[in-house]
Amino acid sequence: NATTETKSRSPRKPKVIPQNLEAPHPTLERWREAYDAVKEMCLWVTAPVDTTACDQAAWWKEPDPMVQEQVLCYPHFANASSQTKDEVMHTAVTRVRTAVGESLSEDAVIAAEEAIISEVISKIRFGDGKYSACDGYIKQAAQRLRNNFDSDVPKTVDGLCSLLGVGPKLAILALRVAWNL
Repeated sequence: NATTETKSRSPRKPKVIPQNLEAPHPTLERWREAYDAVKEMCLWVTAPVDTTACDQAAWWKEPDPMVQEQVLCYPHFANASSQTKDEVMHTAVTRVRTAVGESLSEDAVIAAEEAIISEVISKIRFGDGKYSACDGYIKQAAQRLRNNFDSDVPKTVDGLCSLLGVGPKLAILALRVAWNL
């Protein structure tokens, strides 16, 4: 009578996400000069990031930062936008919105079929291949927002990082864009 023992996995320790630098980075020589030159250049050059980046992806008719749908949109698409040209990302968001019924609300995303979302975001790239996980991430994030965050986008780095595919860098971007934090 040999008994087999099954190893139980211990729960994972939560990943600590540093939110403050222990020591500031040293100031680079002539940083202000370079910063001012870039700032001036931005006054007369419009780049795709100025009109089609993830912070613009939610705008459909008129921008209104208080519209819940727009805030819900940021963590879903900020993830993919870091690896995709802004114009391609903007088109994909527009296609998802159209496919799920002209809204990126939590209800519309959860109700949508993954196959439809997958097809309309097929142009999104991640690394060397298609970003096939994005469709699942979008639906799972919407479900998690409903179940764990009272249908709202978390207002902390830790909360955003609990969404699949969102790391500290994207969480900070989403906080800045969605909540102006």
